[in-house]
Order: sequence, then C-alpha cells, then structure tokens
Amino acid sequence: MSLSEITEAISVAEAKAGRVPGSVRLIAVSKVQPEDRVADVLRQGHRLFGENRVQEAAGRWPPFQAQYPDISLHLIGPLQTNKARQAVEMFDAIHTLDRPKLARRFADLAQERGASPELLIQVNTGEEPQKAGILPGETDAFVAEARALDLPVTGLMCIPPIEEEASLHFALLAKLAERNGLPELSMGMSADFEKAIAFGATYIRVGSAIFGERVAPQA
Repeated sequence: MSLSEITEAISVAEAKAGRVPGSVRLIAVSKVQPEDRVADVLRQGHRLFGENRVQEAAGRWPPFQAQYPDISLHLIGPLQTNKARQAVEMFDAIHTLDRPKLARRFADLAQERGASPELLIQVNTGEEPQKAGILPGETDAFVAEARALDLPVTGLMCIPPIEEEASLHFALLAKLAERNGLPELSMGMSADFEKAIAFGATYIRVGSAIFGERVAPQA
C-alpha cells in the first residue's frame, strides 16, 4: 500500500467507526528504513514519524529536520534509562514509559529542563514475560504514580501478542485508558490498524505498509 492508500483506509475506518475525521494520527515507522524511502514519504507531505532506537534516530533526523522543521518524532521502542536525556531532547512524544525508574528519570529531566515530551505508558496487555510494559492490573497504580510526579501522561500504548486476536487487547487498553481519563491510545500496526481505529486508537503505527519491508542494518 502507498501512503495515500493508507491515509484513505484510515478515513474509511474512521467513518465506519463513527469517529471524527482526522481523529486518528498516522505514525510512519521509519526504523531500519533507507534514507531514500524516508525522504520520499517526507516529499509526499507526511511529518509524523516513529523510531525504535535513540541512536538510530539521532543519526537519521537532524538533516531532515533542517529541511522540514515541522517534523514530529515519536519514540515507540524500549528506552534505557541512561538514554532518557537524549530521548527527551529529541522526541516530541515517548510511547514506552514502562517502569517507575524511568518515570522518576523523566520527572527529574522535566524539572531540570522545564519541559517534557508527551508521555504514553506501555501496557503489556498479553502479560508476556519477554515483552516490556506495565501489567494491566498494575496500570491504574502506575498512572497515579506518574501523575504524582507531574509527568504529562496522555495515554496508553500496547503491542498485542502476535498469536492472539488483537481486538481483545485493543478493547482492554481502551478500557484502562477510559478508567484513568487518558485520551490517547497508541495501538494498531500495518496488519490491524483498522481494528484499532474501531476500538478508539488515536495513534496508529504503520511501517512496512508505507515503506516496504524493513532493510536489516549492515553488520
């Protein structure tokens, strides 16, 4: 699918779900993609991109940002605490707040800088031991903890287990967000974003459907 086809599919899914047109924002996931593919999407007018790694983003985006100052970068991959400073300086939003230690680090940096990116809490809806994220049963307490630190938490994010029906996880995330008064839901990827929109997604993360299959980095 092309970028225009994805955009059209989002509009159709919004209408089908009775959503306000434009209420779903498309994050073009540019991780491990060649520069020419990213440049092509920029030339088509898209400005919201997602990266998984701080170092990769730091190496890729400054030249593009000099040319397109309205680019918005979102971190959608796991973040080591020692990379937190670089992340808050580079990204407009971080979707992977997933532990108290990182929350406290973000709070310290926000106090020091007088500003913070938008923050979303990653929830491990499938309770998978190998996957990052707050467990569903601990989400309410963690939201309260983050708010007590004056962090600008606006929503929740999830990555459903590959082998399970994604809709069940989208429904759970939406319920947790509603219960905590959080407006943003980061959920849905190339294969299931239309389902995510039906369950209230406000951010969808689409990579391969826009850019093509990822290109593995050279050893």
